[in-house]
Amino acid sequence: MEGMDIFATKGAEYIFCYSFLVVLVGFWWLMNPRTKVARPAAALTPWFQLKDGALFHQGHGWVLPVGGSEVLVGMDDFAQKLLGKATGFTLPPVGARVAQGERGWQVQVDGHAIPMLSPVDGEVVAVNSDVVGKPELVNADPYDRGWLLKLKVRNPQAASRNLLSGNLAQAWMDGIVERLRETRTGELGVMLPDGGFPVSGIARAMDPEGWDRVAREWLLSE
Repeated sequence: MEGMDIFATKGAEYIFCYSFLVVLVGFWWLMNPRTKVARPAAALTPWFQLKDGALFHQGHGWVLPVGGSEVLVGMDDFAQKLLGKATGFTLPPVGARVAQGERGWQVQVDGHAIPMLSPVDGEVVAVNSDVVGKPELVNADPYDRGWLLKLKVRNPQAASRNLLSGNLAQAWMDGIVERLRETRTGELGVMLPDGGFPVSGIARAMDPEGWDRVAREWLLSE
């Protein structure tokens, strides 16, 4: 037709078709909602186990009441994974006294002696001779067969001061995990938010040359 702008006519057709497609896609979206694939929650506690009924010191020692004024003491699951395979222990003798927050024992790993803090005040009444002969028990079973000391405490209630249990202990350990997630050096690349598990000997993965210094920092014994 004479005088008609063909480009204007085609443009109107394109706009109409585009609008129709937008409405059609929107209608299809409403009728067929996308199924969201839930991402698995990153596992926190399975990285480092806690023991029911135990009390935890922030230097990564644990305390378990065993009746009367006696408690068992050991190093927690995080500590054994931080250090890796233990090759020996230096434990205080029966009759010695240990104090909360002060050196309680040493762990030998590859020729290095790593001090750990006692989680509680008390007098040593027994040491675990099984661990002395087989230090790897602590790596295999840190809360049962791998206990280190039996202590007699003067006041069991007072002995629990500055220790964590239940939800507080869980929140503290979750915080440890999140702190590790932010540490992406060396072999820690396997520790991703997709639920990957940390390697044994975390300190060595962080700093192969200065792993013993790193271990002391995390165990608060530097």
